[in-house]
Amino acid sequence: MQKRYVRPLFWLALLALLAGCDETPTGRSQLALVPGPLMADMGADTFNQLRNTQPISRDAQANQLVQCVAQKVVAGAQASYPGLDFPERWEVVVFEDPSPNAFALPGGRIGVHSGLLRVAETPAQLAAVMGHEVAHVLADHGNERLTQQLGIKAVLLVVGFLGEGEFGSQQLMQALGVGAQLGISLPFSRTHEEEADLMGLEIMARAGFDPQQSVALWQNMATASDGQPPEFLSTHPAHESRIRSLQGALEEATETFRSVAPAQC
Repeated sequence: MQKRYVRPLFWLALLALLAGCDETPTGRSQLALVPGPLMADMGADTFNQLRNTQPISRDAQANQLVQCVAQKVVAGAQASYPGLDFPERWEVVVFEDPSPNAFALPGGRIGVHSGLLRVAETPAQLAAVMGHEVAHVLADHGNERLTQQLGIKAVLLVVGFLGEGEFGSQQLMQALGVGAQLGISLPFSRTHEEEADLMGLEIMARAGFDPQQSVALWQNMATASDGQPPEFLSTHPAHESRIRSLQGALEEATETFRSVAPAQC
């Protein structure tokens, strides 16, 4: 390692040791060392790549529905977790793709595949998926997963590079081989998925969508996948265990839902 990188790496490593772990919005200990602005830049680059390479749906009705649900889900997330930093605006795009998928990226980007609208039969079911994906961003799961993938030492070295001003975010992404992997192909752990499920349930309820529909959504997913999870669910909990977990949290979420005005989308 060149000498000019040793000092920033040393101090950042010491800072990481002194700082210890952060916490997710649910109180779980978390180690996520990639700088927030870098995560947002990666999210923006990834989303722009998708916009330039994937067909975008021109279905006016589908776009209107997704935009409406997204707006209310984001508002519900802000009401559920007011202490978090939120992007100033969220960009939402419906991609023409038959897979029942959705994703959210750091920096406030949400993508929905048109195929999801054939499985999510109601606005509330769509809100269950979008709330789950927004929860991944709010809980900084992408950062945590990337930290785990790269290793703490590598992440600190990356920050050292940035501090020297020699690498921009695009060059850094190329050097690390991440790019479009962030948040889409980089799988979350089951812990992340379960946390996003419960946060998403709270978010959809606070947004005015019946949380009971989350169970119906995952039942539809199980039927659509013919007993096997689709690709974007390949690392997720089994349908049955996911549904049991959601059912266990329904009472509290339903109380929240009854305390707000029902969403109209």
